[in-house]
Amino acid sequence: MNFADPGFLYLLLLVPAIVAFYILKQQKAFASIRMPGLEPLHVPVKTFRNYLRHILFALRMIAISLLIIVLARPQSTDRFQDVSTEGIDIILALDISGSMLARDFRPNRLEASKNVATEFISGRPYDRIGLVVFSGETFTQCPLTTDHAVLINLL
Repeated sequence: MNFADPGFLYLLLLVPAIVAFYILKQQKAFASIRMPGLEPLHVPVKTFRNYLRHILFALRMIAISLLIIVLARPQSTDRFQDVSTEGIDIILALDISGSMLARDFRPNRLEASKNVATEFISGRPYDRIGLVVFSGETFTQCPLTTDHAVLINLL
């Protein structure tokens, strides 16, 4: 994974500093008087509520960390391949109306047509293929592409 602006990741170094400041602030927030014979009598009670008060701070730190990562703009890949092949452009039209749910094919017409389309796409590695679906109105599901994995996912 690459980042478009990796300089923002240096801001993540501030998060541990903020956490350390918060911990020091919490330790100094409670005043106490120490008296020599009463030390064994004072045992701080740890309740669930004591832990709950820190949840909001923890959520804020997580949100800030995620925001910094988003600002760094993670990129899955920045490589493009120039492929010179010969092929044709094909647009598949797929009916998604209610009549496609009839059970004269197994499991139904829509699933059968998706299976046939998947086999067709897999057999055409060098062609640009697009997908248009219709049911009363048409909708371009996927424009012409050579990325057949995306096209099969959109089926």
